[in-house]
Amino acid sequence: MSDRKIPAAALWALGLTQIIGYGTLYYGFSILVPSIALELAWPEQWVFGALSASLLAGGLFAPTAGRWADRFGAGRVMTFGSAAAAAALVACAIAPGRVSFVAALMAMELASAFVLYSAAFVAIVQIGGAKAQRSITHLTLIAGFASTLFWPLTAALHEYLTWREVYLVFAAVNVAICLPIHAWLARLSRRADKNASATPAAIGSVGGPVAFTARDRSRVFLLMLGGFAIEGFVLSSILVHMVPLTAALGLGSAGLVVTTLFGPSQVASRLINMLFGGRLAQTWLAVIGAALLPLGLVALLATTPSVAGAVAFVILFGLGSGLASIVGGTLPLELFGRERYGARLGWVTAARQFSAALAPFVLAMAMAVIGVQSSLWLTAAVGMLGIVAFSAIILIRRQPLSHDRVMLTSAN
Repeated sequence: MSDRKIPAAALWALGLTQIIGYGTLYYGFSILVPSIALELAWPEQWVFGALSASLLAGGLFAPTAGRWADRFGAGRVMTFGSAAAAAALVACAIAPGRVSFVAALMAMELASAFVLYSAAFVAIVQIGGAKAQRSITHLTLIAGFASTLFWPLTAALHEYLTWREVYLVFAAVNVAICLPIHAWLARLSRRADKNASATPAAIGSVGGPVAFTARDRSRVFLLMLGGFAIEGFVLSSILVHMVPLTAALGLGSAGLVVTTLFGPSQVASRLINMLFGGRLAQTWLAVIGAALLPLGLVALLATTPSVAGAVAFVILFGLGSGLASIVGGTLPLELFGRERYGARLGWVTAARQFSAALAPFVLAMAMAVIGVQSSLWLTAAVGMLGIVAFSAIILIRRQPLSHDRVMLTSAN
């Protein structure tokens, strides 16, 4: 693998498309839901339920999108995805009823598999060579401002436009900005491929190969998927219910103020990792990120209804979420290298989104049956299984490889 890196202009341009992609395909939705529900004469919870089903479908399609990114190039796939996302947004805008709206929403989230983080990480790896891990961290830092920008932007647009007109604006932005950027990235990727020497070896944080037997390779892959699925479950279950949870634990209006620290904490973790985490193996970052989530819940439960404890919870949870978004792209690269990276990343996305789609419903049912505090302790215990999964990968990596095992690994 060459020591080339993705050009700064390309990285910033890709970051812009991630902000627009997440903003138009995900974050803007919550602002528009009340108007959508009112016009379609549908309860808001059913509109959110339609989004959850669409996210689940998008996650299940992610491995296919990843394989296409490997085969045809991430830039080409993202170019197609921008056009598909715009078409789906237009379909949402003109949907005459509930069924057509849900179908368009489903198409929108299927298109997201081609344009959001998973595809963007593959594009970085295909363009950026051995410098890809650091570039992925930079990208997550840039894209972390998507919610900060698109929540108020969507609200401002909606003051003057109907929800249908807002979606038409979003479609135009995807065509006018994201599509040409992704087409440019496709050309950069083709040029990089001509100069790159393909290698199946993974590049660790210090440049050494990660060697596994075929059996260990499968075990590590399944442990990785399990760890990310657990993280997705814990993050989704708590984030969806965060504000009502703090109220139920007796924090009152202070809980709403405290939750605003989540976004800055998430960005801060990415910035800290960018500045100081370059020499730390991604497996250790995965363990740290997984540990921060249950640790935050324990801090909340052990101190409730203390505001200071709630602040510690939100900060720790935000730090863990920020690290999770980084290692979701860098850990598969460190463990398995560039070969079939897109397909593996697609499976990571599928594992995360499947558990994330189910998590809010599961936690809501648990709180109704066993109460809020017991449910949160149970969620913290589930989160600790993520620590176990990522720690097991470290133990497998540390097993000494005999000459025969190394030859077997090389043959695979």
